[in-house]
Amino acid sequence: MPAESDPDRPAQPDDPEDRKIVALARSARARTGAAEGACVRDTDGRTYAAATVDLPSLQLSAVQVAVAMAVSSGARGLEAAAVVGEATEPHDADLAAVRDLGAAGVTLFLADPDGVLQSHQQVT
Repeated sequence: MPAESDPDRPAQPDDPEDRKIVALARSARARTGAAEGACVRDTDGRTYAAATVDLPSLQLSAVQVAVAMAVSSGARGLEAAAVVGEATEPHDADLAAVRDLGAAGVTLFLADPDGVLQSHQQVT
């Protein structure tokens, strides 16, 4: 039986562009079977979706991969990020990666594997 929703927590972000990055993060996770999926949106509105990399010689979180994709595509900043997985709070390394490219006030959305919003916070 599915868990009941918390009436004080919205099931999805309010903004359609924020819902989009949650959906893209969920799709990246589902497509690869990875522990987490992530998506970041840069200040030009471009999105970068990625999944956790867990190889013998390389381990990166989904957020780290998405931020690296944004940087390698020439992004100069971030507007928002989303992580989909089992975590109940963002990892310090993910917050650091978002801080490195994002300006103050980037919103980080955390959603469960079904894409239901668990929390969101401003990364400062």
